[in-house]
Amino acid sequence: MKGVCRESPSVYQLEALLDAYSGNLHHVDQVFLGLFLGDVVIASDKGKLKKMGITHILNAAHASWECTGDGIVYDPELQYYGITAEDCPQFNIGVFFHPAAEFIHKALNTSNGKILVHCVLGKSRSATLVLAYLMIYQHFSLADAIRHVARQRCIAPNQGFLEQLQSLEAELHSRLWKCNLL
Repeated sequence: MKGVCRESPSVYQLEALLDAYSGNLHHVDQVFLGLFLGDVVIASDKGKLKKMGITHILNAAHASWECTGDGIVYDPELQYYGITAEDCPQFNIGVFFHPAAEFIHKALNTSNGKILVHCVLGKSRSATLVLAYLMIYQHFSLADAIRHVARQRCIAPNQGFLEQLQSLEAELHSRLWKCNLL
């Protein structure tokens, strides 16, 4: 409804939504058309990436202390974007929401574009950036984005990241509300 502002679920309620995944754990899962969420193991498997048709990689753990995948030399035609993010509630991952979402959006709008978004386990940092993309470009609510991704993959953004996604949702609602008033 135009002009109606709805309350965002609490972090506790969002964490309950994250428990929706009941499948097996994989190194990679497709969570949206052309958008894959995975771990450093799949990011290191150049043969598998080529077989999957991956054209872009967003590494949400680039140069972080626990990521061993930074030394991978990818094919020159593969587009790479590295974000140095720590998986701790105090880390401000929100500054990367819009640049990461833009990179994902451009990848998916490239002819035959497929993107792998990964971190170390593919559950917190990378999942947070995928959720932000779904909110920014696909106009999902935070709860709907979590429901959508959690049906495909086990994800677990930390509480600080969930709070930052709540702030993003409030920002997006505010912009939409202002646009509807014009």
